[in-house]
Amino acid sequence: IAQQTIAVGPAASQIAIKQLGTNGGGFFNVNSAHPFENPTPFANFLEVLAILILPAALCFTFGSMVRGRKQGWALLAAMTVIFLPLLGLAAWSEQSATPTLQQAGVDLAASAEQAGGNMEGKEVRFGIANSALWATATTAASNGSVNSMHDSFTPLGGLVPMGLMQLGEIVYGGIGSGLYGLLMFAIVAVFVAGLMVGRTPEYLGKKIEAHEMKAASLCLLVPPIVVLVGTAVAVVSPSGLAGLANPGAHGLSEILYAFSSAGNNNGSAFGGLTVSSPYYNLWLGFAMLFSRYFLAVPVLAIAGSLARKKLVPVGPGTLPTDTSLFVVLLVGVVLVVGALTFLPALALGPIAEHLQMISAN
Repeated sequence: IAQQTIAVGPAASQIAIKQLGTNGGGFFNVNSAHPFENPTPFANFLEVLAILILPAALCFTFGSMVRGRKQGWALLAAMTVIFLPLLGLAAWSEQSATPTLQQAGVDLAASAEQAGGNMEGKEVRFGIANSALWATATTAASNGSVNSMHDSFTPLGGLVPMGLMQLGEIVYGGIGSGLYGLLMFAIVAVFVAGLMVGRTPEYLGKKIEAHEMKAASLCLLVPPIVVLVGTAVAVVSPSGLAGLANPGAHGLSEILYAFSSAGNNNGSAFGGLTVSSPYYNLWLGFAMLFSRYFLAVPVLAIAGSLARKKLVPVGPGTLPTDTSLFVVLLVGVVLVVGALTFLPALALGPIAEHLQMISAN
């Protein structure tokens, strides 16, 4: 080979659109693993910051609009309480690597010379920490850009981005979409609290009644139904199985990740699944169309209903929604309602794969 052709183009100009606009589509196929899109660790930090900065800032915007800054702080705190442990799990899992690498004598310890851990599918200029941070941030937000290949993560490392999408990308989320997703959980949280004390629930001085609960329930139930039904049909369909590169639990994870990404407005993928077929083009397209756009209807219905209601004076039975107690309650509702919905599927996918990995060694 006497000559090398290097693809060039307006890559840098697309970064603000890709990151700040939570679009995620890169100029090059390998996205932000390409040095023209993400050349240095410092550029990597700025791009991760760009993913999260506007969605996080909207919590403060919300607090200003409802004339209660602490309301925005409470939502941001709930997001962060969910984000940090999952980031830690992803980083720990990737740094620990796999028993197979350990038995092969691979040096997994981080040092000045190497990042250590599971470096398959990762750029050496970013290492474990920056790769895990990006994977967690891009799926906590509805971004989808990548600087490493999520399909190459360890089972638990891959569970983190998959789980964040399945929560509805409410942890910071997209530009507004994560905020209204968490607000749906907040409405359910005050409803649960109201049931516990025998009082009509209130949020931001407005009574939460049957109409709001039905609409919030639609928001929380429709995406899981689309994702789980789509995955179930794919794993029993010859056309769905035809695109798999890996059998068993990891193959299920690849299909589950694809529908989780399409149904929750992300766009990242486990690259081992070939979706360039009429089957996946049709069903993933349906998941995107229905699960993403349908949610605008019940959200706007709730907004209109609450806007018409009169403010209710704060009384001794009113649950404060700007305290640490409410943050704990909100996180609990997110985990119980959101995470447990997908637990059986995750148990058959990444969790089963992790158990197979450690038991085989």
